[in-house]
Amino acid sequence: MKVLVTGGKGQFGYDVTQMLQGAGHRVFSYGREELDITDQKQVQYTMEEVQPDVVIHAAAYTKVDLAETEVNTAYKVNALGTRNVAVAAEACRAKLVYISTDYVFDGQAAGPYHEFAPTNPQSIYGKSKLAGESFVQQLCSRFFIVRTSWVYGKYGHNFVKTMLRLAGERDELNVVHDQVGCPTYTVDLAAFVLNLIETEAYGIYHASNTGSCSWYEFACAIFEEAEIKIKVNPIPTSEYPLPAPRPANSVFEHMMIRLQEMKPLRPWRIALQEFIQDIRKS
Repeated sequence: MKVLVTGGKGQFGYDVTQMLQGAGHRVFSYGREELDITDQKQVQYTMEEVQPDVVIHAAAYTKVDLAETEVNTAYKVNALGTRNVAVAAEACRAKLVYISTDYVFDGQAAGPYHEFAPTNPQSIYGKSKLAGESFVQQLCSRFFIVRTSWVYGKYGHNFVKTMLRLAGERDELNVVHDQVGCPTYTVDLAAFVLNLIETEAYGIYHASNTGSCSWYEFACAIFEEAEIKIKVNPIPTSEYPLPAPRPANSVFEHMMIRLQEMKPLRPWRIALQEFIQDIRKS
């Protein structure tokens, strides 16, 4: 298939591009410099030139805290940029995969969130990504909305890399213990998307590695896997205030994966183990 990827230079975009190429697809992967999704004419022209069978829309404004003040920019990229991609993909009759987020939920639920649970984003980032979801649902006839969470990978900034860097600079770290969620390795997310585009099982999916943990537990696991001895102190969110509110609970239930009888992503700890080994080799 011909596959067009937006956000191709991001940590997920890079991995999904490599995986698509490895699977024998013709891939047209664009970073922000090559394709500005907020420019509707440019998106339309690029899509008409490529005539893709599938569009994987991974480009996004992801600066969660900055979005609280850069409201227009967040909506311009995440809402209108997504609208532009959705309109152009539909004109080509392409399947569209939109990468969304756990931030569309308020984090107040007692248990995991499945795909049919009501959304209620609390941050500008979450609200702008949900606006993107709405455009996809309104404008596309063949779409997959893939919500993911706590993403890390080899390329780009993420929690795992930050923890490993800080361990080299400090003897002790404070990490929030009262926010729980599902870590997601970009390689596993890319493999899931690769399988998804082969189907016509359209709809919303929650895709993360199986199992859940707190940020504190995640940090402890990172240091265990990397065999780094460092003191990690669990602290409440109230002791680490940030401009954007975070969901206290963003644990996913993978109901759609189960209903569609698809293979779930592997446990988060096994994925983390592989990632740590991989970055040690490089």
